[in-house]
Amino acid sequence: MTNMKCTEPDSNLTDLDATALADAIHSRKVSCHEVMQAYLHRIEQLNPRFNAIVNLALPDSLLAQARQCDAELAKGQSRGWLHGIPQAIKDTGHAVGFPTTFGSTVLKAALPAKDSIMTERMKAAGAIVIGKTNMPELGLGSHTFNTLFGATPNAWDTTVSAGGSSGGAAVALAQRMLPVADGSDFMGSLRNPAGWNHIFGMRPSQGRVPFGPGADVWVDQLGTEGPMARSVRDLARLLATQSGHDARQPLSINGSIDASHMAYTPDALHGLRIGWLGDLNGHLAMEEGILAVCEDALRVMQGAGAVIEPRALGFDVQALWECWLVWRRALVGPKVAALLQIPGAKDQLKPEALWEHENSVKLSYMDFMQASQTRSAFYQHLLGVFKEVDVLALPVAQAWPFALQERWPQAIGARRMDTYHRWMESTIYATLAGLPAISLPAGFHATNAWPMGIQLIGKPQGDVALLQVAAAYEAVRGEWLQQRPTQP
Repeated sequence: MTNMKCTEPDSNLTDLDATALADAIHSRKVSCHEVMQAYLHRIEQLNPRFNAIVNLALPDSLLAQARQCDAELAKGQSRGWLHGIPQAIKDTGHAVGFPTTFGSTVLKAALPAKDSIMTERMKAAGAIVIGKTNMPELGLGSHTFNTLFGATPNAWDTTVSAGGSSGGAAVALAQRMLPVADGSDFMGSLRNPAGWNHIFGMRPSQGRVPFGPGADVWVDQLGTEGPMARSVRDLARLLATQSGHDARQPLSINGSIDASHMAYTPDALHGLRIGWLGDLNGHLAMEEGILAVCEDALRVMQGAGAVIEPRALGFDVQALWECWLVWRRALVGPKVAALLQIPGAKDQLKPEALWEHENSVKLSYMDFMQASQTRSAFYQHLLGVFKEVDVLALPVAQAWPFALQERWPQAIGARRMDTYHRWMESTIYATLAGLPAISLPAGFHATNAWPMGIQLIGKPQGDVALLQVAAAYEAVRGEWLQQRPTQP
């Protein structure tokens, strides 16, 4: 990438969000070629420092694809709302012509034969895939670093973590190297990096966005792809593009979402009942200042008419954590086992991956079924909770962005973290229940330029209603949300 040279472009183009960019392209105010030039120039300038986009395609090829998009528009032909817009796919997703590495040296040359479902849909909407976005090895841990590509620092402070596993996508968005981005979420992999980089990230309802196809299409449903954006309108449009049933994923939800009638006013906050879970009555270790920042965001919503109700989760949270450990090991273990069949893989895989595998082989079918029953009971419990509140709220992470060279927080205050992901326990509740959850920018650290997000969890398949709440929040915090990180 250091040899890439582009004609000096219109730098203002990369300031536009995806919707504004699409409007400018389709009204012929700007060409797809000019847009591609602008993004390649910005990537050339910033990516060497942020390492957010990996395996970038050759500029000549990308500019040729952009010119083809211009030729189609000249004939009155549009592929869709993303026509000619650059997009980098998170390295968990397949995109033909680009290795799907999962951030692992074991898979550095793994070229897919087909696009993943989500990539297919984004291409069908007109996106031009320019590369992949960086992630932790195998998506394990909420800190974007690996031995194949290196670390991705935070968009606001390059000395600390960007979060993960969709860290490359979040930083590319925040630093205007992409107009919109896809991510995936298992244990907050969309929500945490969104919160730590002052953007929006949404984990859709389980099955809303078909993930794969993969080796298993029945049990492995806790991970899901979803949208990331700098505006709620972009978030909603990208989710509409990604969503809808696909026969290759038989449990995917039938029908795409329709967010075209959403109102971008504060009205949806009036009378909205928000159940504030906080730190679950002290169960969640929480660094100083996080609860206060989230409560500030809640007060903004309250000022627009929302009703904030502090409440307990009302379920055995330790049982949920133990349930989570079983489910995570059961789903991650077989994927690591498949890689261990590759000669030399054991010496290359990160210790956290080997730990997940080692614990997975100890599980019995009875262990898994008991964990599944705990998860089922939790879902039934939440149905009752949502008769009393419209959304649940809690911090998107339990720690502020930590030093880039650390693997994960060893402790939060006086409490030791007993696993590499315990500090992200706040994200498991939406995942286990299969509910939609969105990360909203909440505020910043008192003395450092570190963003934090608050997550709102919606009712079953209540994706559009949750987006509407986010749009109302955006309407009341519009100018504050427009803050952006400094450019190095």
